[in-house]
Amino acid sequence: MCSTDTFEPDYVIPPGEILTEYLDSLGMSQRDLAARTGLAPKTVNEILQGKAPIMAETALKLERVVGRPAQFWRNLESLYRAARVR
Repeated sequence: MCSTDTFEPDYVIPPGEILTEYLDSLGMSQRDLAARTGLAPKTVNEILQGKAPIMAETALKLERVVGRPAQFWRNLESLYRAARVR
């Protein structure tokens, strides 16, 4: 029997907010992240603001620099975009 009692929050958090928290804990600036990932500073800023999506290649770069698996970033992105559509 399937339960229809599932929790679905009425808000969404862009993956960039979580990434910002990681950067803060690592003492890393947006510019540092851009330099270490090879992404343009503008792209990093747009990701942090939730304006640009975290693509698969970007997720791999974040994995190398931040230490969280690429799939973590892709899952956050997917959940965020799906929630926005709803």
